[in-house]
Amino acid sequence: MDAPINKTILANGIRILSKRMTQVRSASMGVWVNVGARDEAASESGLSHFIEHMIFKGTQKRSAFQIAKEFDAIGGHTNAFTAMENTCYHAKVMDTHLETMVDILSDIFLNSVFDEREVERERPVILQEIGMIEDSPDEYVHVLTGRNFWGDNPLGRSILGRPENIIGFDAAMIKNFFHRLYQPERIVISIAGNVDHAHFVDLVGPSFETIRPGNGFPERITPESHSGVDLHYRELEQVHVCLGSKGLSITDPRRYAFSLLNTILGGNMSSRLFQEIREKRGLAYSVYSFIYSHVDTGMFGVYGGVAPKQTHATIALILEEIRKLQNEPIDRTELRDAMEFTKGSLLLASESTDNQMVRTAQNEIHFERDIPLQEVLDQVEAVTEEEIRDLAGCLFNTDQMALTLLGPVKDPKTFEDLLPRRARDESRSRIE
Repeated sequence: MDAPINKTILANGIRILSKRMTQVRSASMGVWVNVGARDEAASESGLSHFIEHMIFKGTQKRSAFQIAKEFDAIGGHTNAFTAMENTCYHAKVMDTHLETMVDILSDIFLNSVFDEREVERERPVILQEIGMIEDSPDEYVHVLTGRNFWGDNPLGRSILGRPENIIGFDAAMIKNFFHRLYQPERIVISIAGNVDHAHFVDLVGPSFETIRPGNGFPERITPESHSGVDLHYRELEQVHVCLGSKGLSITDPRRYAFSLLNTILGGNMSSRLFQEIREKRGLAYSVYSFIYSHVDTGMFGVYGGVAPKQTHATIALILEEIRKLQNEPIDRTELRDAMEFTKGSLLLASESTDNQMVRTAQNEIHFERDIPLQEVLDQVEAVTEEEIRDLAGCLFNTDQMALTLLGPVKDPKTFEDLLPRRARDESRSRIE
């Protein structure tokens, strides 16, 4: 089912991985750095994301316009993203343009100048991005939930950073952070598509081997989770609700059962939450559950956007569906459907070079080995009803849940009866 992953480690520790997909005519490449928002001090919050923007703003031989124009000229796509623990610079082109893609991505990663004039031009763009998220309550409530659940730990901050930080960053700070944390042992270069591994290594190896090893890395501190009602008043048509609870790390062996639990509860249109809250009662247009997993911890959550008068009833229904997962047997047919949904999603995604590039890199970063797709499918098939029920009982403790609300509700006491006393004592209300 899977083509083998080819791997080369450069002398400085950078790992190069490739997966050949001869049935396609494209190639997707990503330069991954095991550095993200949780590796920033409070005064640095937002620097990883700022660097993501600045990488495309000019090198010693290309201007920002030339970078964009050269990718457009070969019909390619390029972008980047910053996460809590990783940053990725990626591109996709036809296989005939492999050399050009490698040349541009290598250039922007290794030779970006971080010009002060470009910093000043990009600063308002990032501030607008922060404003755009805050103007999108269905997205912003997730930022608030992280803050409520993780507190002052970096996992509780916005990846985009705080506006006051963004205003204060300059080219020297950006360069210092980049050169201090972008260490070769934390870099993985991944490619998937119609490519030859040896040729790819010949293209990227000489330039990336010039990166010098670093001198240590900031410790990632595992946070304690927090509970309580965190209410943010804002004049909106809906109340946006997020309920956060304990989750699992990325590498936890129970992750397959966790994924199926998420699917059953709120992961698709036939899930319990979607059927009960939207289809049967018409209380929400959007309701779903989600998973945030990190190397050492995680959070499970449920989101819903509801009319203000239906907020309390909707939260009570969410908690009731969670209680059922803990206390009532799971129907074998329901579990089988969740398995087929998960397997189908994995198999369909495997046909994408982008997906295979991401999967190859993440397996290397988190497990230091390739995990064949068949192994994942077998693990999904092996999950039992009892495992999911036990996991629900272990994770979903109501006195360790964080309830975050954004919208036209003012009094957190309205919702405190839904959570035990420990959570009530940590409740707070804020005006947005």
